[in-house]
Amino acid sequence: MCCNAEMPARFELPDAHPHVALVTIDRPEQANSLDPPTLVELAGAWKRIAADREIRCAVVTGAGDRAFCAGMDMKTTIPVSQRFARGERVDDESMAGLRSVATALLAGFDLATPLVAAVNGHARAGGFDLLLATDIRFTVPQATFALEEVALGLYPTGNATVLLPRQIPWVHAHELLLTARPISAARALAIGLVNEIVPADRLLERAFVCADAMAANAPLAVFETRRGLREILHLSLPEAYARQEAIGRELRKTDDAREAERAFVEKRKPVWKGR
Repeated sequence: MCCNAEMPARFELPDAHPHVALVTIDRPEQANSLDPPTLVELAGAWKRIAADREIRCAVVTGAGDRAFCAGMDMKTTIPVSQRFARGERVDDESMAGLRSVATALLAGFDLATPLVAAVNGHARAGGFDLLLATDIRFTVPQATFALEEVALGLYPTGNATVLLPRQIPWVHAHELLLTARPISAARALAIGLVNEIVPADRLLERAFVCADAMAANAPLAVFETRRGLREILHLSLPEAYARQEAIGRELRKTDDAREAERAFVEKRKPVWKGR
């Protein structure tokens, strides 16, 4: 297993899960909140995954059993961001953290790789933003979900106002964004925010089962299908059909598509080359 063990955002390549990366926000005593060093490390983990085509899927979780991620650190990141907004001087380490916020939250940074969330506890504010950038989500029963920015006099500038109304019904998005009140895991499941509620002792196991299933498929097909979903979603029907055919045509030409045919005839598992 490859691991950055002492980092506030740990990156691992578990031996038992080929082609799958695990990213863990590791500040359990601070509710896995995002201080500047954590933002830098988290952004670095996403850049590493995006640049490595051998990584076919990733899982993100938090350390401990209290919080997935409580959002920006109230003692460091929030005061620094307010000083910067007022035009005051910010030290280099804090500035590096602020520059990393968008990438750390995957706000406008496309990972290009399927991302599974293993929500081990509360997902609040920026933690909720990060959750919205994931593709498949499993949660423990005791987790809660909240967007608390309006209660702090702030605008949710991560993913919330961009992605949330595209992922759940309009009325539920407004309730979360405008009341700042948390909802339970059961409520999150009911409105389609998460896929499944899983006992805590099975959370990572369930996330890896899903990640392994995606990683076992033809990587180009997985990446292009994920990309197609995003591109096609808001096109007109004629444009959507034309775009999916264009993507599909290119995939039919690939070595992996030919390998799938050979493997079927030879009654064996395909060996994907990613080309």
